[in-house]
Amino acid sequence: MSEVLFNQVSFPVKKLVQDIEVGQIGLPNIQRPFVWPTIKVRDLLDSMYKGYPIGYLLFWKNGFSGDHRVIGMDQKQVSPELLIVDGQQRLTSLYAVMKAVPIIDKDFRTTRIRIAFNPIEEKFEVTNPAIERDIQWIPDISVLWDPKTNSYAFITEYLQRLRSQYELTDQQEKTIPDAINNVIKLSEYPLTALEISSSVNEEDVSEIFVRINSKGTALNQADFILTLMSVFWDDGRKELEDFCRRAKSPPSGREASPFNYYFRPSPDQLLRVSVALGFRRARLEYVYSILRGKDLQTGEFSPERRDAQFAVLKEAQSYTLNLQNWHDFFKVLLYAGYQSDQLISSEMAVVYSYALWLIGKRDFRIDDNALRRIIAKWFFMSSLTGRYSSSPESRMEQDLALLRGKTTPQEFVDVLEQQINAVLTSDYWRFTLPNELETSAAQNTGQFAYYAALCLLDAPVLYSKLKVADLLKPGINAKRKAIERHHLFPRKYLERTGIRDRRLINQVANYALVEWGDNDKISDLPPKEYAPKYESVLTDEELERMYDLHALWKGWYETDYIDFLKERRKRIAAIVERGFQSL
Repeated sequence: MSEVLFNQVSFPVKKLVQDIEVGQIGLPNIQRPFVWPTIKVRDLLDSMYKGYPIGYLLFWKNGFSGDHRVIGMDQKQVSPELLIVDGQQRLTSLYAVMKAVPIIDKDFRTTRIRIAFNPIEEKFEVTNPAIERDIQWIPDISVLWDPKTNSYAFITEYLQRLRSQYELTDQQEKTIPDAINNVIKLSEYPLTALEISSSVNEEDVSEIFVRINSKGTALNQADFILTLMSVFWDDGRKELEDFCRRAKSPPSGREASPFNYYFRPSPDQLLRVSVALGFRRARLEYVYSILRGKDLQTGEFSPERRDAQFAVLKEAQSYTLNLQNWHDFFKVLLYAGYQSDQLISSEMAVVYSYALWLIGKRDFRIDDNALRRIIAKWFFMSSLTGRYSSSPESRMEQDLALLRGKTTPQEFVDVLEQQINAVLTSDYWRFTLPNELETSAAQNTGQFAYYAALCLLDAPVLYSKLKVADLLKPGINAKRKAIERHHLFPRKYLERTGIRDRRLINQVANYALVEWGDNDKISDLPPKEYAPKYESVLTDEELERMYDLHALWKGWYETDYIDFLKERRKRIAAIVERGFQSL
């Protein structure tokens, strides 16, 4: 048998609650949104009351000794010896209820978890106004663990209130005090924990977590780093999470805000940006070990080494969360033709393009216009080809490695240009992209790049004077979108001709962008019936330019449908290339 990587220990709940209070166990959930619904807290206490097991806890030993830190909301007395890997919601629930500590709910409001108990029915419930008015209930059981509460006096007073309205039986006179005492004794409930050695690496900890967790939810490297931040730089994690929270909705006034119409980031996504900027790494496993203060050669831990690496992360995060940098970057996406989140198929392309933009700005000091141009081309290429859709960490690790040893602005630009040219070859435009457009998938990167190209080329909407770029901009929120995808050969028309395969009907090449009103008018009319009517109100010059940009040709509606798809795929690819070259 291999070496055992953990110890199995048992704690009474009150010992864990005490250790959390003094900081010996790092419990970050008290400072951030509590994701459990309150009804699950009720069920947890009910299971404990009935003597049911409530599962293992999983701790990971810190690996440091004699290193005093402050964590959490209050001044803690010691540094945490144990980091919680699994069981945070259970411990948060027990700590918040038994210590009457407020939590932050999913809407970022500070509130209390208030659980009621009915000693007559021996039943737990989430406190509500009706329960508060019913004298049979103890509306907030937190009072039972308050050091100021005398349990004998509390039970006596409770029984007196009941007797004032009810006639209690002899049996109830005995069972009610027992029931209340049994709730109080929940502080003695034994919890089993697995303590993983500090020498175990994060990959093995994640594997242990998956194997003992019935949900099979995998931990990722960002989870480990965010937990580490909770212990040694909790203000940094709060700052990161607050930024992401504020990015989700427009500000109420005119104050500066991270909100934008492109991207609602998660903390782990922006952590990846800071890590790429600070450490030039995309694989978070390396960075996690470094932030723990671990020497990758000797395996030894050093608080001094850890502090130095956290200083690097702090500086990088400050740059990442700088609102001027944040909003200036989104001008890059606008410059690339991607007018809104409707065209964003890969959030990781946004994340890693932002990282490269920051590296170019801070470390290579590239001129703003030159930087915007090269990162716009990079984002266009990355989005079109799905560069970061599969194994994004590995791909970005390779991209960052290309910058090692480079120091000048021109070297930075040259590295990215070389990669772009290596991917977007003449064969890609003429063969690969047309073949990739042979799809009916709604989230097709080629189609989104085509719409971005139409924005770059200042194209009008098909059969309209309005611009594609104008109607794709966010902020026009009617029941129907201002611009819609229209089947050039309508579905019902094709079905009448015997073509019923949805993969053919919904091909990317059968779609064009039109105003929603025109989409309604066209309905299921044959193209050779509706197209000439729209053509008749346009000049020859207007029609020629419109058809050119929309990858169509005069008399397209007389073409056999299968031949039409083949030809239009080639033309769409050519427009995408023209749009890209305009950058």
